[in-house]
Amino acid sequence: MTVFSELFQAHSRDVYRFALFLSGDHDLAEDIVSETFIRVWHARDRLDLTTVKAYLLAIARNLFLDERRRAARRTALVDEHADPRPRSRTVGLVARRAAGRADGTAALPEADRAAILLRAEEGLSYDEIGALLA
Repeated sequence: MTVFSELFQAHSRDVYRFALFLSGDHDLAEDIVSETFIRVWHARDRLDLTTVKAYLLAIARNLFLDERRRAARRTALVDEHADPRPRSRTVGLVARRAAGRADGTAALPEADRAAILLRAEEGLSYDEIGALLA
């Protein structure tokens, strides 16, 4: 086993726990662990094994802080051309189009097409649709 493999085996769990404690996110913690050991790999010639754990945790902390800064700069995208109609009306429009298409939905029996439209356009519950179409 190489020195790097031994280093990873000995410290990866500690780095992961630390990153998870900082971030609260399992996926981000795993990414931080990976990037931490990539950076150690690139600096392996300058590595001091007596202080390696502190070095690993410092790298992990810096990576977490970098991610927080990046996340703070991100802004949510706003759809300026969003459909102003309520969602149920939009879904109804899609359902009406689908019910009339020649791609297979037009081949549905009338009761099935009606059920789709009643649910999407009118927002009826499945029980109400069942009672209506029975």
